[in-house]
Amino acid sequence: MSKSAHALFSIGHSNHEWSALLRLLQSAGVTAAADVRSVPYSRRLPHVSRPELERGLGEHGSAYVYLGHQLGGRPQDPALFDADGRADYERIRQTMPFQEGLLRLREGQRGYAIAVFCAEEDPLHCHRGLMIAPALLETGVATRHIRGDGRIETMQEMEQRLLEETRVAEGMFDGLFAAADYTWGTPRDARRRLSQASRARRVSKTGQ
Repeated sequence: MSKSAHALFSIGHSNHEWSALLRLLQSAGVTAAADVRSVPYSRRLPHVSRPELERGLGEHGSAYVYLGHQLGGRPQDPALFDADGRADYERIRQTMPFQEGLLRLREGQRGYAIAVFCAEEDPLHCHRGLMIAPALLETGVATRHIRGDGRIETMQEMEQRLLEETRVAEGMFDGLFAAADYTWGTPRDARRRLSQASRARRVSKTGQ
């Protein structure tokens, strides 16, 4: 990735009114939204449906692109789901459409500060945090997660929270790994635990 590449963010629209959502995006310096919802529509919140969202962002000088066909959490191929009907994120990440979607994000960073756009406020409740952001991290791109209160959560902070909430982190940061930066240059065992935590987290969650 070029040194001149812009930052890459993620955001979930949650139940935010349009003015609040726009304020979150603008405060972070976002200039483009990459919509990764498999179904980019909402009856309850019409301002985040694809046509209205694209129009609203355009009126404020921001771009919009729909990538749900490539990076959505509910693909159409039944082979990408497990026996319980949950999307298999590891399998999805290996598909050509997903890899093409990642490439589009990285190429888009040359001209825009992009926010990967989905529904859930918390990235740990959403495939953008559990599937897309880890895949980007493997390419050297650390996603910055815009939270509903305007705070920016780093990938390291999100991963530590994932480990703690799933209890996979118990004992992990004792001794040798007490001060380890497990996001960059992570020990192999720590990465395995992060993968385990991600799988554990989505047992009760359904991707968008």
